[in-house]
Amino acid sequence: MARVLLLIPSRTYRTHDFMQAASGLGVEVVVGSDHRSALAALMEGGQVRLDFHDLAGSTQRIVALARDHPLNAVVAVDDTGTLLAASAAEALGLPHNPVDAVEAARDKALMRQRFSAAGLLTPGFRTVEVDEDPARVATTVRFPCVVKPLDLSGSQGVVKADNADGFPDVLARVRAIVAGCQRDGMRPAVLVEDFIAGDEVAVEALLRNGWLDLLAIFDKPDPLNGPFFEETIYVTPSRLTTERQAEIADTTARAARALGLTHGPIHAELRINDRGIWMLELAARSIGGLCSRTLRFGSGISLEELILRHAAGLPMPVHDRERHAAGVMMLPIPSDGRLKVVAGQAEARQVPGVDGLVITIPPGEQLVPLPEGDRYLGFMFARADSPAAVEAALRQAHAQLRIVTDA
Repeated sequence: MARVLLLIPSRTYRTHDFMQAASGLGVEVVVGSDHRSALAALMEGGQVRLDFHDLAGSTQRIVALARDHPLNAVVAVDDTGTLLAASAAEALGLPHNPVDAVEAARDKALMRQRFSAAGLLTPGFRTVEVDEDPARVATTVRFPCVVKPLDLSGSQGVVKADNADGFPDVLARVRAIVAGCQRDGMRPAVLVEDFIAGDEVAVEALLRNGWLDLLAIFDKPDPLNGPFFEETIYVTPSRLTTERQAEIADTTARAARALGLTHGPIHAELRINDRGIWMLELAARSIGGLCSRTLRFGSGISLEELILRHAAGLPMPVHDRERHAAGVMMLPIPSDGRLKVVAGQAEARQVPGVDGLVITIPPGEQLVPLPEGDRYLGFMFARADSPAAVEAALRQAHAQLRIVTDA
């Protein structure tokens, strides 16, 4: 029986889907987590407490574990564990991404440097250190620009500045968000890059010995023009032409090579305008949140099953994406407040095409919208005969929801 170490941070949406996929495959799971109660809730045995930010110490713990319980793979379910997964797999002699490639995928400045060196279209950028004067920095950048943390994800802390007058306030806001998330090893500098107008898409793929196995291209029909960049609707298959989709796949493959990534899932973000296809970001992980539930392959295979099969060296079945169009809406948090109830859920579920609605923030918790926040209210899913019908179903269902808070 294959044995896989799953790196599961305390705050993730992915646990259930990965555990369900492992159970269906008959894969033995060892859970590595930074939260003891998460371990107890998942399993009675086969568990190890890890600090994902202590790379050397946690790698040693995984190596010690593997002496008595040999592992076939180390898999990070979210961004937090990708660097440790690469380090541990390298120490164990298992297939893995190079550690420096994962570091580049986690650091937006390094990522930009490697994309630019590879000749990819990517935004012009510069890093801003904590002691630099905002007014002086404003004279060195082009507007509009985007200010973002170097190593946060999910659009947290990403803010557009339209002109030099507004730039100091934007920079101060992003710096405050970075300071609030500060941890050992996290760079306090921020990235300032050119704003690239255009349509945005996301790519989901597996790297298999450096070869890109394209799984899905998602259209993002809502414009992402700032001042914040809260993502909402993803729909697949893409409505772009076959030729354009081939260019997107080729650009994503070039970006993975530029970073040095060769193994496992990747999630990429690209923009398209009259100048071409711009590589924005590429992560050494699969799509976040519960968005993977949008994807079904072959005879109902989940994305998590494909990832585990690939990681553990199990046979890979035919995995063309299902014929139906599918989509997800990441439900935005419109304003601060303590959540009382999300009303209208029954009505939303009755909209034709909607096949799932999960509210992930329980009543009584404080809602914090982007850019300070790092969570969505929940996820809504739809399937239909066409991408347009999926998008329409999600918009109609979202209109039924009413978020009630204690202001």
